[in-house]
Amino acid sequence: MATVVRHRRVNIVVLDANEPIANWCKPGDIAIVAAPDGWWTNFVGAHGEIDSYDIPYPSYNEALWAAKAAAEFGLS
Repeated sequence: MATVVRHRRVNIVVLDANEPIANWCKPGDIAIVAAPDGWWTNFVGAHGEIDSYDIPYPSYNEALWAAKAAAEFGLS
């Protein structure tokens, strides 16, 4: 089940491994997705496109910190 953390007017949506980003996120949201290899930080663009960092973070806290830092600078 998705959990939403709101930071600087940006939704950071935390998802389990099998939850599709498109089902929970809208443009401008950041999705943190649990995976066997770590925590992936994904960004939802204006037209629903999804971009992510090249490698996952080893912990939830590191992924959340990165998402909050991205929210500080804003997404366009």
